[in-house]
Amino acid sequence: MGVLKGKTALVTGGSRGIGRAVSLRLARDGALVAVHYGSNEAAAEEVVAAVEAAGGRAFAVGAELGVPGDAEALWAAYAAHPLATEEVDVLVNNAGGAIFAGIEETDEEMYDRTHALNAKAPFFVIKHGLARLRDGGRIVNVTGTPDIALPAILATITAKGAVNALTRSLAAALAPRGITVNSVGPGITETDLNAALLADPATRAHVAARSVFHRVGTSQEVADVVAFLASPDSRWVTGQHLDATGGLQLALL
Repeated sequence: MGVLKGKTALVTGGSRGIGRAVSLRLARDGALVAVHYGSNEAAAEEVVAAVEAAGGRAFAVGAELGVPGDAEALWAAYAAHPLATEEVDVLVNNAGGAIFAGIEETDEEMYDRTHALNAKAPFFVIKHGLARLRDGGRIVNVTGTPDIALPAILATITAKGAVNALTRSLAAALAPRGITVNSVGPGITETDLNAALLADPATRAHVAARSVFHRVGTSQEVADVVAFLASPDSRWVTGQHLDATGGLQLALL
């Protein structure tokens, strides 16, 4: 505990699922955590309360992502909070969502909507946050796994892939400031968002069989990978995509 003491982190989509676990983990490591939420303020405040109960510090920041002007609104909401610091050390772009549709069912509105949330939002959250991001800071993008075909969410995977590409080029662009940029790709993870899917025993068994560990991953396990990339220990890692699927590709070989 304490590797992030004195540092500030902003976690988009930090109120639920993997984002919640990341917020709790970074706070446990000593960071002051800005827990972003899109619409569910109560969920964000629950995370803040959990952080404070454990002796940490956090505050909630609300802004809808995936709409025009979203990044500016997010940073304005951050700046307006009395606990906000002038500089941010860690930015975790975790907010996202999936549209379940193959290419035949995907129309332009669906395509634009998933790209606005999963690709455009993190791009401009980074752009408008660069002036506030401290030199030597960390950017971690929670994206998708590029080596797996998922035609059922094709537009979403396309958007996630764009952020993986952004990660690599941005790492080169921000290297002169000592800022590392990396991405993390979770597999099917045990979260409240996946609870209905995983409640079916056959579905759970199928998903578990796709990992070499023969189980479903937890949000805490993904958060631990994000925490490494947010820590000083990751200073020599940049422009990389870390697979956090529990060996999914290995199971498919």
